[in-house]
Amino acid sequence: MPRLQPTPPSQSAFSYSRRFLRLPQVEQLTGFKRSHIYNLMKTGEFPSSIKLGARAVAWDSLSIEQWQKERITAAQSALH
Repeated sequence: MPRLQPTPPSQSAFSYSRRFLRLPQVEQLTGFKRSHIYNLMKTGEFPSSIKLGARAVAWDSLSIEQWQKERITAAQSALH
């Protein structure tokens, strides 16, 4: 019987940082509450959620990370 070789970390399905974030995680990362997140989404100022099922939504972690970077850059630009 052949021996299975371990999958290198770079090829593992769990090695990437992109994941679905549920509302409590998004609230924790942004400091915003549910209503403010949905108001920002409505005006196009926050990444849209992704429908996962009939009653479940999540956000793409990379979209949230990019949004955070844009906010930091805007804040730093305003200071200069």
